[in-house]
Amino acid sequence: MRKALLALIVFCFAGATVFYLVTMPVTVPASALPDHAPDPANGKYMFTAAGCAGCHAVPVSGCDDLKIKDAETLAGGRCLKTPFGTFNVPNISPDKETGIGNWTTLDFVTAMKRGVAPDGSYLYPAFPYPSYQRMSYEDLIDLKAYLDSLPAVKSEVPPSELRFPFDFRRGLGLWHLLYVDGKSFTPDPNASAEINRGAYLVRGPGHCSECHSSRNAFGGIVKDAEFAGAESPEGRGAAPNITPSEDGIGDWSEEDIAYLLETGNEPDFDVIGETMAPIQENMAKLTAEDRKAIAAYIKSLPPRPDAVAESEREGGEEKGGADRGNEE
Repeated sequence: MRKALLALIVFCFAGATVFYLVTMPVTVPASALPDHAPDPANGKYMFTAAGCAGCHAVPVSGCDDLKIKDAETLAGGRCLKTPFGTFNVPNISPDKETGIGNWTTLDFVTAMKRGVAPDGSYLYPAFPYPSYQRMSYEDLIDLKAYLDSLPAVKSEVPPSELRFPFDFRRGLGLWHLLYVDGKSFTPDPNASAEINRGAYLVRGPGHCSECHSSRNAFGGIVKDAEFAGAESPEGRGAAPNITPSEDGIGDWSEEDIAYLLETGNEPDFDVIGETMAPIQENMAKLTAEDRKAIAAYIKSLPPRPDAVAESEREGGEEKGGADRGNEE
């Protein structure tokens, strides 16, 4: 009995040691930062492309209100209700006590590329760093410079309320082994410069796959169903299939997609739904060239069948219907 108990203790200790080692947070070394003069103007452009205000700006009324008071008042206050629990969106204003005013550029880049906070704790991927990690170091440095120029607002945001075991942050280290590598976007040498620019915007700051892709039981994107639509974790319908398939937007031209991003109008004269509206408003602020690049990349995606059953769509909207849209 004593030998069995001793063996169990040794086994548990060894397991705990292995878990501790494999889940150690990975940070960005200072040597990785390029010698780059921050450009706040480009930072503002990245801020718009990334839709930062949509989550971090103060909502008009209630934590689940999609409407915001001011795109530059980033005091947090929104809540994201998901199957894992409720994520309360933090203050990212330059306030030194309740925001990120004490974060260095390296701290910020580490959060965006590695999902690790300055205190070494894991950030939950409701903050879409699995996509933001693809952004270039230069764009992230510029984004930090722009955020530093915004008003500092003191605002205490309550901690997120998650179900066990998702409230155990250290366990995210295992998730990171599967979904976070910190690598910047690599252009496809076989694709045009326009498509590569669109791919960067879609897969990096735009983080479109975060809502337009189905997820597995661990909350990771199902690669074989990427961009093929997904149920909204907040229960607001479903994000549509945006691949160029018969189930998706295969009959849309690049011009149709670019026009939607500019105006919110679909080829059939319908308009986008409520949850996609803030995203479209941001896309309208991008250059025409970038909207065209996004359209070209989306048309280059592999066509895939709908990943969301018709019966699971809110109100049974037809494929391509704007009201199925969700936040990208």
